[in-house]
Amino acid sequence: MAKKKFKAESQRVLDLMINSIYTNRDIFLREIISNASDAIDKLCYLSLTDDKVGMTRDQFKIRIELDKDARTVTVIDNGIGMTKEEAEANLGVIAKSGTNAFRQDLDAKKADEEDLSIIGQFGVGFYSAFMVSDKVTVETRKYGEDTGVRWESAGADGYTVEEFDKPDVGTRVIMHIKPDTEEEIYSSYLETWKIKSLVKKYSDYVRWPIEMDIEHQERKETGEKDDQGNPKYEFETVTKTETINSMVPIWQRSKTEVSDEDCANFFKETYRETKDPAVILRVNAEGTISYKAMLFIPGAEPMDAYAENRKGGITLYSNGVMIMEKSKDILHSYFDFVDGIVDSPDLSLNISREMLQHTRQLHVIGTSLEKKLKAELLKMMKEDRPKYEEFYRNFGIHFKAGVCDEYGRYKDFLKELLLFYTSEDHQVTLKEYVDAMPESQQKIYYASADTVKHAMDLPQCEEVRNRGYEIIYLNSAIDQMVMETLHEEGGKQFCNIVTEDLGFETEEEKKATEERNEENKELLDFLKESLGDRVAKVRLSGKLISQPCALTTEGPITLEMERYFRAGPSEEMRKLRATRVLEINPSHAAYAALKAAYEQGDKEKAAAYAKILAGEAELVAGVELEDTSEFVKLINDLL
Repeated sequence: MAKKKFKAESQRVLDLMINSIYTNRDIFLREIISNASDAIDKLCYLSLTDDKVGMTRDQFKIRIELDKDARTVTVIDNGIGMTKEEAEANLGVIAKSGTNAFRQDLDAKKADEEDLSIIGQFGVGFYSAFMVSDKVTVETRKYGEDTGVRWESAGADGYTVEEFDKPDVGTRVIMHIKPDTEEEIYSSYLETWKIKSLVKKYSDYVRWPIEMDIEHQERKETGEKDDQGNPKYEFETVTKTETINSMVPIWQRSKTEVSDEDCANFFKETYRETKDPAVILRVNAEGTISYKAMLFIPGAEPMDAYAENRKGGITLYSNGVMIMEKSKDILHSYFDFVDGIVDSPDLSLNISREMLQHTRQLHVIGTSLEKKLKAELLKMMKEDRPKYEEFYRNFGIHFKAGVCDEYGRYKDFLKELLLFYTSEDHQVTLKEYVDAMPESQQKIYYASADTVKHAMDLPQCEEVRNRGYEIIYLNSAIDQMVMETLHEEGGKQFCNIVTEDLGFETEEEKKATEERNEENKELLDFLKESLGDRVAKVRLSGKLISQPCALTTEGPITLEMERYFRAGPSEEMRKLRATRVLEINPSHAAYAALKAAYEQGDKEKAAAYAKILAGEAELVAGVELEDTSEFVKLINDLL
């Protein structure tokens, strides 16, 4: 029998198929099973109008056989099969897809494709078998034909094709597994556990049963008894044919068939969680792009939330065949804590079906899902506030990062989901804060520190609270960037009470403060000189009421941002510092004592007072003292 050559372009494509197009050898089985599923789809569709097919829907199946001695993996289907001409056309010319032609034929007839699950659109998936096989044999017989066909190839050097006597309709793909090498253990594909795991991962939801012979150890009586008269047992190996795929996935079933409890159990089993999900979102969308989705918001942040190999994320399916784990193109990163499944027949897959040709469809799906997720969270916020606050403790950081991402591109979408502290045990949304503002309040005031309690204790808060205005207390490094990105809410500007004008002083009061600073310029210059590089400026302030002093900043970098930069990845970032200003309360007794010491000529004492006030301001502001020993000594000396 003469060997036929692949066409020149097919030889080049086959070489690409084996060495370049596919990045994961494991998917070969997915591709062969998908082709078998397509073949069954075609014959099942034909059976609707041809009663000679002689099979009912429940008789169609796919079978996998392993032969370790012969080193073969065989996939068998009882689908429509191929004639000799079709075998040469579809297998002898790479990228010639029988499935694609079948679809075009259906389109031409305007057939109803609702019950069809056509996967093999490119005619190249079959050749993924050569990644693990040094020879592939295809034995097939077309429905309606009397003779079978055997097609065989060892790779790019060509193939043979001949007629032979095949008793049944359908196709057998026999893959002769390559010998092991130092880099690859191909023998693993001859192990039952490996094949079962590949089916579970990639083809678990193919609609036709995938059967396989599985060996079990069973106990049976030997007919003998031990010394106590108890029957003796021995174990024997028993082989049973089992269906190793689930077929109908849980997300494809209607809400009447699957309860929320079933979905929660699926979530915990699939993602190895112990706590029920906080939100279960089930979607069945039909339209220009149809898809089904089942998404979960975990009940607690996973321990591996920020690990690259995190087990969760969105898994992408097309017609029940797994295409991509942890797809990054469906939801934006601010929803990357969401787990679940998206399954669509309308995806434009690339040649290897390992990724998408383009992401337009995913963008449409993702936009719709994000709106639904947001609606579910707003509903939770309204109907079960404690549950939402627990969710926000777990995942709120993702929304904060999302607000700051891409120069605030997503801030309008996300800001309704944000919560902010107005006390240690109370949180509000920005809208709730604005709605509760007195008419006299013109700004949204906020203070930043490492904890809410610390922020509440800042000296600058006192005047705001005395006027009856609530303050938003920020307690993480990213919070201030969120405020600067949002800029305003409901027409009210955000105001950092530490660094910005509170808007309380009249022009006359501001002028009086400026005049007082000018009158005391000599003393303030002395204080600045005494403190050296610890501060850039010393001034008298009208913001303080009962506290003697406070540390504030000028310029774009605040103390909170400085702390954030110190934990940064680069040396240059870690060197960034805020421009610090020591503000002193001119009405406080501490300033009076300092001024008296200076005017009496005791500059050493005045300088000591200045250093104590600066240290006090630093401690209250959450800044680490550079020399705690000196600070303690100064206090002890004065005592």
